[in-house]
Amino acid sequence: MVASMLAVVTVFASFGHGDAEVLAQEAGAAQPAELKSLLARLQRHYQQTDSFSASFKQTVARVGAPPQDRSGKVYFLKPGRVRFEFGDPQPETIVSDGKLLYDYDPGLNQVMETPLKNAIKTQAAAAFLLGVGNVDRDFKASRPAAPANDGLIHLLLTPKHGGDDIELGLDRHTLDIMSLRLADALGNVTKISFSDINTNVAIESSRFEFQTPAGADVVTSAGAR
Repeated sequence: MVASMLAVVTVFASFGHGDAEVLAQEAGAAQPAELKSLLARLQRHYQQTDSFSASFKQTVARVGAPPQDRSGKVYFLKPGRVRFEFGDPQPETIVSDGKLLYDYDPGLNQVMETPLKNAIKTQAAAAFLLGVGNVDRDFKASRPAAPANDGLIHLLLTPKHGGDDIELGLDRHTLDIMSLRLADALGNVTKISFSDINTNVAIESSRFEFQTPAGADVVTSAGAR
């Protein structure tokens, strides 16, 4: 779960506003030259996006289990600072201060503390979180074989050095990421939709400073301290 949510943030941070009409035309054509131009513009957006906040709705479908729906808020601030706040019925808080990742489950009153580098599946994801990612270098872009008929521009990003494929649904006018789908090798699928998106907003650094709740059990992985 934590690794999937970090993947969401790294991709979300790659996209911003601008060049919408040109990009929409290029994505629609989906030829190699147009996709390369598209990725170049997305790279520029990533470099210009220092922070964002958004609301999200998430559905996780695990093999052999019923889908689970959750919603909440996400905040991101370069380099490497992330905060997820999940609401009811399964409240949870995931915070990265750029070095350590904290996953707090209030139901268990337990905090999992992990070095950020150990919580990220791929080097590409780590690079994006830390502000040195490169879309064209790290991903192969294509159009999905059967994109949803929802009016969005759909792109499929395949990590070049290992990792799960990521399908994006982009707004045709703003190029905001409105939907995101990740499928792992086991067949588990995570779908997320976004709303109330704000980029390059002021986010206080204290939001990424985790304070362990009183009485919480802290489980520390190797290398966390």
